[in-house]
Amino acid sequence: MMDTNASLYSFPEDFVWGAATAAYQIEGAVAEGGRRPSVWDTFSATPGRTLNGDTGAIACDHYHRFKDDIRLMADLGIRHYRFSVAWPRILPEGRGAVNPAGIDFYQRLVDTLLEHGITPYATLFHWDSPQALEDLYGSWRSREMAQDFADYAAVVSRYLGDRITHWMTLNEIHCFTHIGYGVQQVPPHAPGTVVQRLKDLWQTSHHALLAHGMACQAIRAASPVPCSIALVDNFVPTLPIAETPEHVSAAQKAFHRFSTNGGIVEPALTGSYSAALLEQLGEDAPDIQDGDMATIHQPLDAFGLNNYFGVYVRAIDRDPGFEILDFPPSYPKLHMPWLYLTPDSIYWGIRHVAETLGRPDLPIYITENGCAAQDIPNAQGEILDSDRVLFLRQYLRSAQRAVSEGYPLRGYFVWSLLDNFEWAWGLDRRFGMIYVDYATQQRLPKLSAAWYAECIRQNRVV
Repeated sequence: MMDTNASLYSFPEDFVWGAATAAYQIEGAVAEGGRRPSVWDTFSATPGRTLNGDTGAIACDHYHRFKDDIRLMADLGIRHYRFSVAWPRILPEGRGAVNPAGIDFYQRLVDTLLEHGITPYATLFHWDSPQALEDLYGSWRSREMAQDFADYAAVVSRYLGDRITHWMTLNEIHCFTHIGYGVQQVPPHAPGTVVQRLKDLWQTSHHALLAHGMACQAIRAASPVPCSIALVDNFVPTLPIAETPEHVSAAQKAFHRFSTNGGIVEPALTGSYSAALLEQLGEDAPDIQDGDMATIHQPLDAFGLNNYFGVYVRAIDRDPGFEILDFPPSYPKLHMPWLYLTPDSIYWGIRHVAETLGRPDLPIYITENGCAAQDIPNAQGEILDSDRVLFLRQYLRSAQRAVSEGYPLRGYFVWSLLDNFEWAWGLDRRFGMIYVDYATQQRLPKLSAAWYAECIRQNRVV
């Protein structure tokens, strides 16, 4: 009898199956090899800022254990790995002298990946900016940050560009600007800086966009070989409550105004801030100098979408023509307060890039997707995270729908390879497919790891 499931939810033969991590969340060794503090070292060492006072000082000790972690990845059949480079390992003062030990660590990491047939995808900034630049000029509050980041990008691509050909500039601008700086209140994320006006907040994300654009130019100039450059963003997809013309139109209209969508991903991919957003901001819009938008709107080889959730939208017959729906108390979510189960957000995230922002030409990777779950070993020492399997299966089916409809989705990186330091939530929230016992640093693949390995083996959602 023919296997009718063989092609069900299948992906193209060249589809990229990967896993993702970030430097501060897994590396540890914060004072080794010439590395100086990042803003996250300072933030997490400040009493009351992280759950249980946890820090990334040790995290998963990946700095010392990367060879074993890469072997685990290879055993699962993962052949693509997205990681981040720690700026204060490369340039301990944020600018100036290059730290040879930092370069050496990433060269050894990448060489080990290549030995196992794993393609490296390097993110140059995943929130751990040098504390030295915070002390010098206030990090993203200053335009100087953009130039310093571009100089750092040039250094990394010059030293590692013979081994790495897939680069990502910044990870989730919204998170390290709009929730790292707070208008007359202390924000939840590092550097935890209070600013006086909404305009100051938008200025930080404008400087980050400039940093992205200048880094694109710097990488292309410094790389010894042709390379691919992407921006990674976690804009919030607006989901039509029903796929009827009026609700789809409402979701597209809402996209520009919801969260920071119209002021981060839109200028990066189209060269213009959302007109609706600028009108809404008025005097609080950021100052934009001559030439800024041309710098920001660099040609990209790909776009990385980090997606965990979206928001539902319905059409209404009064201004503004749409309504964002609140999630009711009984709506299902995983082990974070914001982690609502909305699988359609992957499909609509991809479709919004292609249609709402008018970039059907741009190849897309899902650069993060996953969930925190309450992973408790059973009596046999197994982690039977069927909730994570449910989550990933539904989101991957949404990704496959996008592929089947012809949208240019090229790959998927699960978040995360390992349980890790989950920022202000410390070590309490587990996103990994591999369980980490932080007391012993033992690694234990969960049920979801075996399931994901089977998806990779069959090149489809199983």
